[in-house]
Amino acid sequence: MGEEKRELPPVPDRLPVSVVDAHTHLDACGAVTAADVTAMVDRAERAGVARVVTVADDLASARWATEAATWDRRVWAAVAIHPTRTKEFGEAEKSEVERLAAQDRVVAVGETGLDYYWDYSPHDAQQEAFRWHIDLAKRLDKPLMIHDREAHDDVLRILAEENAPNAVIFHCFSGDAEMARKCVDAGYVLSFAGTVTFKNAKGLHEAARLCPADQYLVETDAPFLTPHPFRGRPNEPFGAAYTVRHLAALRGEAVHEVAEAVRTTAERVYRLPSVTTG
Repeated sequence: MGEEKRELPPVPDRLPVSVVDAHTHLDACGAVTAADVTAMVDRAERAGVARVVTVADDLASARWATEAATWDRRVWAAVAIHPTRTKEFGEAEKSEVERLAAQDRVVAVGETGLDYYWDYSPHDAQQEAFRWHIDLAKRLDKPLMIHDREAHDDVLRILAEENAPNAVIFHCFSGDAEMARKCVDAGYVLSFAGTVTFKNAKGLHEAARLCPADQYLVETDAPFLTPHPFRGRPNEPFGAAYTVRHLAALRGEAVHEVAEAVRTTAERVYRLPSVTTG
């Protein structure tokens, strides 16, 4: 049993419509080289997850993600400094993040936001860095990718105070129906990870049901948050296909409808080339 827990889940059957894994960490999944990236995305494509956005949380991963997005046409990147790493966030770090975020293959500024679960960075430092990333997203005219952990009220307040960018994505949305309504009303996009498949996530289930078809995405946050029934095992981008099917069941919709919705929204928000075939 212990050995099984360390193994990847099986690659699921291919979705009827190809989707985008809106948030993953290919480096944390173990990818180092271009060949590693290609192998991972090949597995994902077999499940109908044809494109991925690999996300950075510090400068080293930002440099890697930006380069990895040039290795394979199916890979894009997002860069920022994670809120838990903002204790020391000076001009040198800001300059490097801005340089990387401006690259053509970088489609979002993130993940940034607030994390009050961990105490690695003071709240004031996180909030200052969050405001800076909001401004960067607006200056670059790129989507803002939010990390929000036990900080809903402050995240929403700061977004309002700073006049949020045109596109805001709540990565691994963790709120309930009330929080979802506030985000939807503000025009934000909710990105659902494997957590929405967990049986005890009742509030998240309600949030997923009420979200309009053009305001949600699917992500893995791999190697974390592996969908049910493989919770606790390693995750990879192909896991998004499990979440798509679970969302379809939650929403009472056909799998192809949900897949088409998340593909279309990802293409619009990230400004990806349109893919009309499965």
